[in-house]
Amino acid sequence: MIQILQHKYFKILVGLGLIALAVWQFTEDNIGNGIFLIFLAILVFFLLVRNEYLLAAFFKMRKEDLDGAERVLSKIKNPEQALIKPQLAYYNMLLGMIYSRKNINQAEKFLRKALQIGLVLKQDQALAKLSLAGVLMAKRRKREAINLLNEAKKLDKKGMLKDQIRLMKQQLKRI
Repeated sequence: MIQILQHKYFKILVGLGLIALAVWQFTEDNIGNGIFLIFLAILVFFLLVRNEYLLAAFFKMRKEDLDGAERVLSKIKNPEQALIKPQLAYYNMLLGMIYSRKNINQAEKFLRKALQIGLVLKQDQALAKLSLAGVLMAKRRKREAINLLNEAKKLDKKGMLKDQIRLMKQQLKRI
């Protein structure tokens, strides 16, 4: 049942059905019911764009509960079908960040896939490249790590990752 609810086409169908019901309610002069159904349709479309499991995993990551975030992400069955393209990129980025502390080979795979699919925000791209540089630094692949750090620095327009980039560059000099 949960797998059906995750499917993006099911969410689109439910949202369109709610809009159709709202229009019917408006034609029957039930304005309050129609407005309520419009709000429900907006909620369904919001959850199509912002997957509820990804939101929960982001909150778990923010509290540094990596095991909890991994459990939440494991509830997404068949992510290629259940998630739209930007969500799939963030799904892979979260898994890459979780595995960066457990299995660096898996972390590299997920982070590269997230960058290949395409993260929406430049800041998120910078964070993924910074994390990937950390993984490559642990694997002693200095050139690739330096290139990724330079790319992350270019993408970090707001300077939020400036300290982490500087710290990683200092650690790379020691290698």
